[in-house]
Amino acid sequence: MIEDSEKLFLSTGTSFGALQFDFFIARSTIGEIVKETCAILWMVLQPKEMPEPSKEKWVEIANTFYEKNNFPNCLGAIDGKHIRCKGPNNSGSLYFNYKKYFSIVLMAIADANLCFIAIDVGAYGKEGDSNVFKESCFGKKLYSNQLQLPELANLPNTNENPQPFVFIGDEAFALHSNLLRPYPGRGLNDTKRIFNYKLSRARRVVECTFGVLANKWRVLHTPIQVEPDFVDEIIKPCCVLHNFVRRRDGFNNEDTETNMLDDIEVRGTGART
Repeated sequence: MIEDSEKLFLSTGTSFGALQFDFFIARSTIGEIVKETCAILWMVLQPKEMPEPSKEKWVEIANTFYEKNNFPNCLGAIDGKHIRCKGPNNSGSLYFNYKKYFSIVLMAIADANLCFIAIDVGAYGKEGDSNVFKESCFGKKLYSNQLQLPELANLPNTNENPQPFVFIGDEAFALHSNLLRPYPGRGLNDTKRIFNYKLSRARRVVECTFGVLANKWRVLHTPIQVEPDFVDEIIKPCCVLHNFVRRRDGFNNEDTETNMLDDIEVRGTGART
């Protein structure tokens, strides 16, 4: 069973200083409990909830992506999220990001069920998403063709010109044969604009995944007042517990992708309304 102090820390983000008065345990002891429990959670759950996909699993992920997001041959959406942390002494601007606060980067690949396929934690906050991804273990395997990706496959309603399976990201990522990004620029024709819309719509799943993760584990909403190495140990079990909960509570993600306005009272009769 997870220690009560650990559960309260992850679910609410309560500081160690406040927890010591709730549990009558020294702050340093609470820190050791949290660190040890996080390490055990990751060690036990990661092989079950976030294993490296096989070729058959990649195909299953792509089929689900097409079914739910109407984007064929897609293996996952990629994005990075800045997690606030305490700026280490003598670290200069390494952890200071463009948003003007200290952070480390959580780089993640999510599937259509809002579960994490793979994560990389611990990059400096000043780094851009493209560099973080290239230097991650997942990125290195992708660029060296070590991910056991499926063979080329025809797009729906076509019988020729098979296409590779791809991951999708935003403008921050570099184009690759297995990684798609939107067309750059503003003067785009209708075909390119439609493609950008389709890609952005499918890419939302990773942003929704981050949103569900942060809402479940409130510790990620506020600056984590510990050193970056400790932050790494906190983020990893949050991600693997996210997968654990999603797979047992079901994959109904309509609440995260639609906003029904039926209960809003209509006022006025003007055209602007």
